Amino acid sequence: MTTPPYDPTRPAPAPGPTWSAPHLTAPPPHPAVGADTAVPVTPEPKQARRAPVRDRYFDLLRAVALFRVVLYHLMGWAWLPVVFPSMGVMFALAGNLMARSLERPAVQVVRSRMRRLLPPLWLLGAVGVTGMLLQGWGPDDEGHPGWWWLHLFFWVLPLSDPPFAASLPGVHGVLGEDWAAELAEPLWYIRAYLWYVLLSPFLLRALRALPWPTILAPLVLSAAFQFGYLDLPGERVPSELTDFSTFGACWILGMAHQQGILKRLPRYVVPSVAPVIAALGLWYAFREGFRSGYDLDSIPFAQAVWSFATVLLLLHVSPSWTEWPRRLRRWDRLITLLNSRAVTVYLWHNVCILVAATLWDRLWGFDVLGEHVPWLLESSWPVLAIAWLLIGSCVVWFGWMEDVAAKRPPRLWPDGGRRPGRRDGRGRPGGAHRA
Repeated sequence: MTTPPYDPTRPAPAPGPTWSAPHLTAPPPHPAVGADTAVPVTPEPKQARRAPVRDRYFDLLRAVALFRVVLYHLMGWAWLPVVFPSMGVMFALAGNLMARSLERPAVQVVRSRMRRLLPPLWLLGAVGVTGMLLQGWGPDDEGHPGWWWLHLFFWVLPLSDPPFAASLPGVHGVLGEDWAAELAEPLWYIRAYLWYVLLSPFLLRALRALPWPTILAPLVLSAAFQFGYLDLPGERVPSELTDFSTFGACWILGMAHQQGILKRLPRYVVPSVAPVIAALGLWYAFREGFRSGYDLDSIPFAQAVWSFATVLLLLHVSPSWTEWPRRLRRWDRLITLLNSRAVTVYLWHNVCILVAATLWDRLWGFDVLGEHVPWLLESSWPVLAIAWLLIGSCVVWFGWMEDVAAKRPPRLWPDGGRRPGRRDGRGRPGGAHRA
């Protein structure tokens, strides 16, 4: 979710040195007998370091995943996670990036990932926790004041789920009731992501030593939870282990793709095996009541198996675009923006949906609309449009924190377009977008 955004304003790498043709260069004279035969070594000019090339296919997957998350949380269609398991895809992309980063010292990489992940959460907490306190939330709400103060630490380092007010009145006409629960709902992703980051150095070592046992281990753990072979007391630890086992295989698959482990398989293996695995997960979902309204999130083992199979296929296809195909170039700026502000979009989208729904419901107060276009007021599509407008405003208000976390100059709308007044490498005025 914390991938560095594509920045077309970054200066192009300096061209390498130009060498003269061998046949035009005079050979060095043969040294005299008895002379020092040590030939002085002329240091070669250093090649300019090239910026890492972004995989636009992965950018497309991340953008689609974010859009699907927002659509699902508004519409609630149970089939959406089946069509595109966003969370598994997002964890796989993050695992791929983490494995590539671990070419550097592990401590440095983990610290860097935490620095990029946590400041946007702190900004959300500063706004959200302040609002909860102003509406009367306090230590007595959890029944144990001491634990309340201790649990507040999870808003700083989310090793477990941060606390939130169970019920709040909201703001009449603007913010619906129980807004704190909506604000805190996406935080499980931040907690799971943090644990994956902390464990990645060990997972990478295990992956290199025992590739497929390491990849399949989370699925085995998920099955142990699902079928009752492993039952732990309490709520926090079982919840964390359930999330780890549900999407851990996807994270490790992303690491395996970056390490080239999946490429060692014959080309026919993944297209032959993945549909069978997916069918197994879908069969188990229907067996556990998927038809009666439960989505895949309610059946962790089915979610784990289905997400694993889908991610395996998507990584197998992986065309590795360094430039957009012609048909996708028109979406470049939007996809670049979503990738640049993925954490902000994910953290704030639930609150934006709640505000959009609250504002739209106010239109029922106009009798003319209720009598003549009730179908419009009952539709969720206008709410979706308003929600995305609000998400865009959150990108402007809060997204700059992702730049601060990455030690970049803050930007309000990082869609990859050139800034006005700047000139490109050929001296032309800026403003033209580079794909």
